[in-house]
Amino acid sequence: MPEESPVKPDGATVTEEFQGVSFKVVKADKQVTISPSGLTGDNSPVSAALNGSVKSIEVADINADGSPEIYIFTTEDGAEKRAGLIAFSANNKKSLSAIFLPPIEDDKANAEGYRGQDEMAVVEGIIARRFPIYASDPGQLEPTGKIRQLQYKLTPGEAGWLLKLDQSLEF
Repeated sequence: MPEESPVKPDGATVTEEFQGVSFKVVKADKQVTISPSGLTGDNSPVSAALNGSVKSIEVADINADGSPEIYIFTTEDGAEKRAGLIAFSANNKKSLSAIFLPPIEDDKANAEGYRGQDEMAVVEGIIARRFPIYASDPGQLEPTGKIRQLQYKLTPGEAGWLLKLDQSLEF
């Protein structure tokens, strides 16, 4: 499995290659541009807004379909340091399609106790999101000492790809 990229300063270029497809990632100001090469159809660059900073970049094939995905893990500015994701899949190595991760707030049960400070990574065929759990009392400023890990699998969506919750663990 490809290694996690070191984070480069804004304006720097990172190139990742996996399964014969390269992804050149350029971050400048509040935008990330991904320029693919090696696709048989459309190698047009795609851009996405960046709300914070890039924490890491990984390429993988978590759905094991023979076409790689690129995952750009971000951290929002501010006290909560919420994790974010910019991701694209190389559909049958022809063109890029967006990968959507539903907001954690849409999952009431797993969002309980969430106050940011989360991390995401590619881990053995899933996207893992891990964060400290806080008490429901907003006056309680320290986490409970427990960690929640949400595990997402890549599934086809209506207009692209969807990271669908597969499992929730607490420890």
